[in-house]
Amino acid sequence: MQASTLDAPATAGAAAAHSAQPTAGQFVNIAAYKFITLDALEELRPQYQDITTRLGLKGTILLTPEGINMFLSGTRANIDEFLAWVRSDARLADLEVKESLSVEQSHKRMLVKIKAEIITMRMPLIKPEEGRAPFVEAHTLKRWLDQGHDDNGKPVVMVDTRNDFEVDVGTFDRTVDYRIKKFTEFPEVIAAHKDDFAGKTVVTFCTGGIRCEKAAIHMQNIGYDNVYQLEGGILKYFEEVGGAHYTGDCFVFDYRTALNPQLQPTQTVQCFACRAVVTPRQQLAPEYVYEVSCPHCYGKTDGQA
Repeated sequence: MQASTLDAPATAGAAAAHSAQPTAGQFVNIAAYKFITLDALEELRPQYQDITTRLGLKGTILLTPEGINMFLSGTRANIDEFLAWVRSDARLADLEVKESLSVEQSHKRMLVKIKAEIITMRMPLIKPEEGRAPFVEAHTLKRWLDQGHDDNGKPVVMVDTRNDFEVDVGTFDRTVDYRIKKFTEFPEVIAAHKDDFAGKTVVTFCTGGIRCEKAAIHMQNIGYDNVYQLEGGILKYFEEVGGAHYTGDCFVFDYRTALNPQLQPTQTVQCFACRAVVTPRQQLAPEYVYEVSCPHCYGKTDGQA
């Protein structure tokens, strides 16, 4: 299966808006993944543990037989040294990274885990390393959404592959959201709605590209004719073109909870008790008590009125 690439030249303004370098006291946060066969994971894990500890990085690295996934935070110098080390492995020489900045490290500890999959889907026939689904880059997608159709005149439909609570923080305008609770539900629900997308161009998307990459391959496998993945997910879209055609923020799995289209942390938080997303407006409710309750769980846990 040969992937096709759709891209458009970057505009200087958009690139400048998202290329800020960290100043003193700021940290660089990176998200990166690659589908590639990795073996000897038990030998690889302590190597990653050693270098991340030495460089003072915080975050999570997943090592799997199908590839690597990482979310890390550190100083610019230490992040750059780490990436140079990772890319010295020929299998990961072309690893691409999404970046954002913060005044604190976005994670509180460092974990290197061995898992069965980069993101659990339980579809063993999906092997992105053997051939990606076609992908569309941010500038091209923005142009499609600006004009209301793709370059062949077909209507463009956005399909969110994230969990429902992530979608509630923000998503593309007029997107299809199936309110899934976990990614393993996606294959069944997208198969059941195949006829809804006849004659349309479908673009799957997620936070950083992993889920939508697997989703697009699965959709091709079950007979979708015109499906693309958003290259680099929402974070890359924000980095390249900002928040055009997107309403709200993007949920991220670290202490920041959500990033706005300028890749800055917002006031959205997660409830300490139930882990529900709590917006700034919901934090004004009397049911929101820091580290105790929120409007989603108030009165539902032991010890609450």
